[in-house]
Amino acid sequence: MQGNIFIYGLVGALAIALLVAAFTDIRRRQIDNWLNAAVALGAPAFWWASGMSVWPDMAMQIGLALVSFLFFTGLFALKQMGGGDVKLLTALALWLSPITFLKLLIMMSIIGAVLTLGFAAWQFTVTRNRSVKIPYGIAIASAGLITLAPTLQAGWRTVTGA
Repeated sequence: MQGNIFIYGLVGALAIALLVAAFTDIRRRQIDNWLNAAVALGAPAFWWASGMSVWPDMAMQIGLALVSFLFFTGLFALKQMGGGDVKLLTALALWLSPITFLKLLIMMSIIGAVLTLGFAAWQFTVTRNRSVKIPYGIAIASAGLITLAPTLQAGWRTVTGA
């Protein structure tokens, strides 16, 4: 029971970090390194609390994060993604199973497409400027929160006894 509460606390902290990432990306078009580092550094505590084995579980999480970092760094090099977005997705890969991370990426893409269309339309309507910088951290955070929602609901029921 106590271990579950610790897991739910960690997932709740991750959810708060995602909200902070979204709001700072809206305000400054930047996701801070300290926030990405906090998300990444929280993952080993989550692994330990979840009872993951070093091999293959933790190794798979690190491998997923490495592959994600390499892929998204390529997109960054092509100027298709911001550096904070790359780091946030890499940090999230440490928390999620490969299948769950794939679901997050699919949701992120859909939310990001809607976000891009909305921002582009608004930007063009207001300023007639066709170049717009999209705060994609909103899509990442939204997809992350949707992915974490079942765990957060279960944690709330456990804590409140509902």
